[in-house]
Amino acid sequence: MGVPPVAASVATAGTPCASEASVAITSEPAEQLAPRPLPDTRTRVLVMGIVNRTQDSFFDEGRTWGLDAAVRAGISAAEAGADLIDVGGVKFAPGEPLPAAEEIDRVVPVISALRRELPAHVLLSVDTFHAVVAEASIAAGADLINDTTGLSDPQMAATVARNGASLVITHSVAAPRQAYPRPQYDDVAEEVREFLAARLERALEAGIDRERIVLDPGPDLNKSTLQTLEVLRDWSEYTAFGLPVLAALSRKDVIGESLGLPKEERLEGSLAAAAWAVHQGARILRVHDVQATARFVQMLEVMAGWRDPAGPLVHNT
Repeated sequence: MGVPPVAASVATAGTPCASEASVAITSEPAEQLAPRPLPDTRTRVLVMGIVNRTQDSFFDEGRTWGLDAAVRAGISAAEAGADLIDVGGVKFAPGEPLPAAEEIDRVVPVISALRRELPAHVLLSVDTFHAVVAEASIAAGADLINDTTGLSDPQMAATVARNGASLVITHSVAAPRQAYPRPQYDDVAEEVREFLAARLERALEAGIDRERIVLDPGPDLNKSTLQTLEVLRDWSEYTAFGLPVLAALSRKDVIGESLGLPKEERLEGSLAAAAWAVHQGARILRVHDVQATARFVQMLEVMAGWRDPAGPLVHNT
């Protein structure tokens, strides 16, 4: 799942690759462009690369905190095969609230730079639960708002609809950034399905086109490992809506606790979980390891007959 080279302005002459170069970041906002539609995922699996502009992120632990580092990480993810880049300024885990203005200062410059530098087919997402952050991000060039709090902001759906962007609706039941110890469900898979159905109806009533909505059952979000495993086993409950379903499983605790491994050693388990989710109908994979996932996806698509082998086809010919 290769991508065309990024704009020449990203790298200087003689630089091995853009991800190792200094990125030209200006203070000028990008020309406001309309959000681009999601690709048809009926015969595709999209790879969403994660870029966290935080100092306390779960996996990268601040490695992409700097603006230049965050932009280079987005470019590198696109070069490695990402179809979408998901930029976040606040982690999901419990913590002190971050003012929306500061969150905007973190994510908007990254989105603006990536919209200028990346090929047009690489879409941009912002992981936020604030409608005002979503609006500023869309104005800067974001195509998709990844709301991991299930429309906790009552203005979010209307904001996304008004600006013509796409939306990820995620199952999570706690207030944003609040702890939710010992979650209890009578039937976790069914309760997740009902939650997503209700939020989907809210998004449609706000005026978001159905073709611009993605669902995320929220593995690990306000769920124990055993509850997340139940959600994974009943994944077809969520693909039955007929919408793209996003699987955010990369290096999560469900992987670590299933295998007894630290986050640094969870790649193989993450790919196995992704394979299970894709087999059950997931069509977007949100990941830290873009190149490995993109190659995994390409092989799945070849086996499904959705793409031709890259070749050359010389074996036994």
